[in-house]
Amino acid sequence: MPLDHYETLGRSGLRVSPFALGAMTFGEDPGAAGCSVEESEKILRTYLDRGGNFIDTANFYTNGHSERILGDFFATHGNRDRVVLASKFFGNMHPGDPNGGGAGRKAIRDQLHETLRRMRTDYLDLYWMHNWDRNTPIEETLKTLDELVGSGKVRYIGFSNTPAWVTAQAQTMALLNRWTPLIALQVEYSLLARTVEGEIAPMATDMGMALVPWSPLKNGFLSGKYRRNVQVSDSERAKFVGGPTEDEFKVIDVVNEIAANLNTTAAAVSLAWLKAKKTVPIIGARRLEHLESNLEEVTLTSEQVQALNDISVPDLNYPAPLHGATRAMLQFAGTTVDGEASTVYPSLLQSSVRY
Repeated sequence: MPLDHYETLGRSGLRVSPFALGAMTFGEDPGAAGCSVEESEKILRTYLDRGGNFIDTANFYTNGHSERILGDFFATHGNRDRVVLASKFFGNMHPGDPNGGGAGRKAIRDQLHETLRRMRTDYLDLYWMHNWDRNTPIEETLKTLDELVGSGKVRYIGFSNTPAWVTAQAQTMALLNRWTPLIALQVEYSLLARTVEGEIAPMATDMGMALVPWSPLKNGFLSGKYRRNVQVSDSERAKFVGGPTEDEFKVIDVVNEIAANLNTTAAAVSLAWLKAKKTVPIIGARRLEHLESNLEEVTLTSEQVQALNDISVPDLNYPAPLHGATRAMLQFAGTTVDGEASTVYPSLLQSSVRY
């Protein structure tokens, strides 16, 4: 996949590569499963050499080592202004300090100060709220982020892992107050995790926010190494979450079949499906060959996309099940509107009486 075919991120002028490079695995600090500084820099250099410009991390990834690796790399090699550096606040790195994490004004400002220090830069291109802080008013978070944008320390903002209703409230509040709006949402999204399609994805489209999927290969289940009746040497993360379920294997089977037909990898097929959904996936790697495998250029046919859609249909929460065929039947009465066909409500067919 060409990384220098850039696209704007949400309703903004920020141009990013079609895949972001996730740096969660950069660093080998105790208790954090990552890769060495040398391997991290190989991965980073390869991504940049291929035209990539969007790099994502968080304050507590490998206990802060991920941010330090990125900071040291760009301080040594330059070109910091040519990349879009993103990090996240929320994670508390100070045991015993209730204000060490979260999304309050003090917490955000202190976390940003430490992140900029580790990354050896005076600004972030994109700053994410890593999770929803139930203990802080959303207006406090938004106003603080707007102040940071005004100061030049942050250029754009986004949310991650936040309910749709909270995000919609925040975006509306930002627009009404003329504060800095959200341009992107970082969400779990893959062929094996599609519940984002219930409320968050349509909200993001309507409100001008790009979707940036994390775990696009679902703990490696879509990498190609998981097959029926094949013993897999799992990573620490995969051991923690367990292996694929029978329903997940049904999806994996189709992914592997399409990959074989296209002479490519299951990972590349899974990522191509996400690109067809108009997202900007985050790809992570512990080894250089993983990155190169993920970046294989793949174009899926409409039939292949539909096959993947059909086998991975998500079970969405109420009221989503009422928004498909049932809605069309009640609303369109057998007509076709905007290309969507409908049937007639059964009782109307059985009676000629209209009250």
